[in-house]
Amino acid sequence: MSDIPVDRSKRTWLIASGCAGAVGGVATAVPFVSTFQPSERAKAAGAAVEVDISALKPGEKVTVEWRGKPVWIIKRTPEQLAELPKLDGQLADPKSLRKPSELTPEYARNEVRSIKPEVLVVVGICTHLGCSPVDKFTRGPQPSLPDNWEGGFLCPCHGSTFDLAGRVFANKPAPDNLEVPPHMYLSDTRLLIGEDKKA
Repeated sequence: MSDIPVDRSKRTWLIASGCAGAVGGVATAVPFVSTFQPSERAKAAGAAVEVDISALKPGEKVTVEWRGKPVWIIKRTPEQLAELPKLDGQLADPKSLRKPSELTPEYARNEVRSIKPEVLVVVGICTHLGCSPVDKFTRGPQPSLPDNWEGGFLCPCHGSTFDLAGRVFANKPAPDNLEVPPHMYLSDTRLLIGEDKKA
C-alpha cells in the first residue's frame, strides 16, 4: 500500500471530467457514424422500378430511370424479331457469352436477349465510354450506318452500333453488348426493373 495521500476532490473532478468527455465523444461519434448510412435518396436511387407497359405499341420505346441509368423498354415488331438471327455473323458477341454474369442475366442469354421475345429491356449506356446511343429504328442506308442497316442503335460518340437486341456489331469501339438489367414480370403488362426471382 502506498502512503501517498489521495486528494478526493481532485479524484472526483478527474472522474467527472472523464465521464463528460466520454459522453461528448459518443455524442459526436453518433452523427458522424450515421453519415455512413445511405440516405433516403440513395436508397430510392437503388430501388426497383415498376413500369406499366400496357400502352407500349410494337415499334415503340419507353425510357425509365433505375440507379441513375436510362433503361430502355422496346416492344419489337414481328419483322424486327425475324431479322435478329440473320445478323449473327456481323456481331461481336451474338450469344452474349463474353461477360454473361455481368451484362446478361441467364434468362436473357438467348438470341433476342429477353424474357418475352417481343419486349427488350436494356440499359441505354454504351459499353465503350458510357455515352448514350440514339435510336436508329428505320431500316436502310443512313449517315454513319451501313447500307444494309436493319434497325437498332448508334452511339454518336465513337460510332458503335447495336442491333435491336442490344448486341454490338463487330469491329466497333464498344467491347460488349448493352447491359440487360435484372428484371421480372409482375403481370403481362407490368415489369419490375432492378429485381428478379434469383436476386
